[in-house]
Amino acid sequence: MMSQSNLPTINSDSGLTRYLQEIRKYPMLEADEEYMLAKSYAEHGDADSAQKMITSHLRLVAKIAMGYRGYGLPISEVISEGNVGLMHAVKRFDPDKGFRLATYAMWWIRASIQEYVLRSWSLVKIGTTAAQKRLFFNLRKVKSQIAAIDDNALHPDQVKQIATRLKVSEEEVISMNERLTGDASLNAPVRSDEGTSEWQDWLIDESPDQETRLGESEEFSERMDMVNSAMQTLNEREKAIFRARRLEEPPQTLEQLAQEYGVSRERIRQIEVRAFEKVQQAVKKAAMENAGSSRSA
Repeated sequence: MMSQSNLPTINSDSGLTRYLQEIRKYPMLEADEEYMLAKSYAEHGDADSAQKMITSHLRLVAKIAMGYRGYGLPISEVISEGNVGLMHAVKRFDPDKGFRLATYAMWWIRASIQEYVLRSWSLVKIGTTAAQKRLFFNLRKVKSQIAAIDDNALHPDQVKQIATRLKVSEEEVISMNERLTGDASLNAPVRSDEGTSEWQDWLIDESPDQETRLGESEEFSERMDMVNSAMQTLNEREKAIFRARRLEEPPQTLEQLAQEYGVSRERIRQIEVRAFEKVQQAVKKAAMENAGSSRSA
C-alpha cells in the first residue's frame, strides 16, 4: 500500500527550503524507464516501482502547491495533500494509454489540493460541485479581465458576463462575490518574502495558462477518455507513431521514427497526419454524441 511515511517530510513552512533541496535528489525518469516501472506496478504490484514514480514527481507536486500559498494554509499541508493526489495518480496510471505520468498526475494533484483548500478555508463556505469550485478559483481573475476587480457589488451586466464565462448561474456569482468581498478583509496586508501586499493579491495563482491548468480534473478525464477511445481506431503502427509524435515529451523526430520503421521521413509524416485526422474525427464524433446525450437527459 502506498504511504507518505516513506517520503521526505516538511515539518513547517520554515523547512520548505530543506525539503525542496531534498526532493531534487530524486532523478527524473526517462519515458521508457517510466513505462517499465508503471507496467511493473500495474501487473505485479511492485511497491519499489511505485515509489520511484512517486519520488521522481515530488518536484511537480511542490511546483503546483506553490500556486496555492495565498490561501493562508500551511505549505507543508498543501504539499502533503498534493502528494496524496500524486499517489492516487500513480495507482491509476495506465502507461499503455500513451500519456506521460506527469501529464496525468497534475490533474490529480490539483484536484487533491483544491479539495483541501475548499475544506480548510474557513472564510468561504460553499458546496463542492465542479461549477462551484470553478467559480471559487476563477472569480477574481474573471473580474480582473472585465475591469470589475475593485467593485464590491457587481453590476448586472458584469454578473451576466461572469456567469456565462464560468458556466454558473447569476445567483451563484452574486453569492460567491459577496462571500469573497464581504466575509473577509481581502485588503488586509499580508507580509511575505517579497514584501507587503494585500490578501486578495494572493488568492489566484497567476502563473501562465492558469485557467486551463485549473480546469476541473473530471472534465480533463473525460477528454482523456475520448482521446484514448479515439486511438482505438488506429492500427498498431499508427498508434505508436501518434504517441511518439503527439503525446511524448519531448516528441520523437521524424528521422528517429524513420530509422526505427525502415521508411522515409515523409512516410512517417504521412502516417502521423493520417493518424491525427482519425483521432480528431473520432473525438469530435464522441463529443457530439456526449452533447446529444446531455441535451436529452
